[in-house]
Amino acid sequence: MFRFAKAAANVAACGTRQVSVRQNHHTNGPNFHSQYGNALLISGALFCAGVWGYVVTQTGITWNLSPIGKVTPKAWRE
Repeated sequence: MFRFAKAAANVAACGTRQVSVRQNHHTNGPNFHSQYGNALLISGALFCAGVWGYVVTQTGITWNLSPIGKVTPKAWRE
């Protein structure tokens, strides 16, 4: 059991060393989100507004926003 515990501790120590080495070599430059985040957000919003503008104005969909005045009750049958 001692050998297993020693091997497990060695694996954990190696993993900790690898993580610390990776963090030390990491550059602190701008990542993707800080570099392109605002441009992607604005372009996505413009694309969405453009598509909805086309759908609303050009497709001829009847939206039926309010049923008031369009629904008439049927006569009662006895």
